[in-house]
Amino acid sequence: MSYRFEFRPYNRRFRQPVRTHHGEWQVRQGLILKLTDEDGRSGFGEVAPLPWFGSETFEQALDFCQQLPTQLSDHRVPSLLPTLPACQFGLESVFASLERKLRPIDLPNAQCGVLLARGQASLAQWQTLWRQGYRVFKYKIGVGSVAEEIDWLDQLLGQLPLGAKLRLDANGGLNELAARQWLDWCDRNNQRIEFLEQPLPPKDFDTLMRLSYRYQTPIALDESIASLEQLKAHFHQGWDGIYVIKAAIMGSPQRLQHFYHKYPIDLVISSVFETAVGRQALIRLAIDLAMAYPDIPHRALGLGTEQWFTNDGLSQTNWQQLWQRLG
Repeated sequence: MSYRFEFRPYNRRFRQPVRTHHGEWQVRQGLILKLTDEDGRSGFGEVAPLPWFGSETFEQALDFCQQLPTQLSDHRVPSLLPTLPACQFGLESVFASLERKLRPIDLPNAQCGVLLARGQASLAQWQTLWRQGYRVFKYKIGVGSVAEEIDWLDQLLGQLPLGAKLRLDANGGLNELAARQWLDWCDRNNQRIEFLEQPLPPKDFDTLMRLSYRYQTPIALDESIASLEQLKAHFHQGWDGIYVIKAAIMGSPQRLQHFYHKYPIDLVISSVFETAVGRQALIRLAIDLAMAYPDIPHRALGLGTEQWFTNDGLSQTNWQQLWQRLG
């Protein structure tokens, strides 16, 4: 079987910059892949790099796609792909989309965690998102002072209905003292806080382990497990907490599934601000993982990011229209 391979780059400007410990992010760049078989059927995939998490850069991904032939005859992928995990995810996804004849899935907002803006904006924003069906909210910390951020979150918790859950994400931006301050606060509000994500840098894994034993609030790894190899290493070092999986930059989704089938870890599939193409691939992956262990409770997916973009047509699930939009 021969396939025609095409790709188109995209640039998406955030409605407002995403501020984390890594800095300020204003534009999301990526690539939409298209594969067409001899019968004219098409599949779509996405390459959404995140270099400060350890993936390739957009320029490296673009260069790789430019070097691929326009006619692909099989699934063999060049050996350099382990250094290009976002490209590997995109290529596997585009083949799966075509072969499995996948239709878009409309995921209820109640099954997704949604990222809030910081500070005063979050107090005005959560009510709209609640009315849209979201029940799990994510908030970035480690950008301002602990006292300032706790003050905003005290106000936010005072407004959120009792059914709401809050995830805090420090992006590895705290020191041990600040992490303890946050975990003390989380423990005092432990009925409302689902977990604290990556409070310390990846190099401080031993301290993270100690903190996970000392506090009631669950701790999740994120930056520490940017690759599948890092995920496996932390699992075999004894991490029994939560794993936030940015699958779109982790490489082969099939390899991730094989690991999960053997070791059903407590995980959250999380976004790196993909378009609807990448988001659908992540939803499919989450469904495949859930089907492997249907009796295990599964956490809300970290995919509530669409409201961060303008209405640029890249959140729609009519793939042909989305593709033409990029033309």
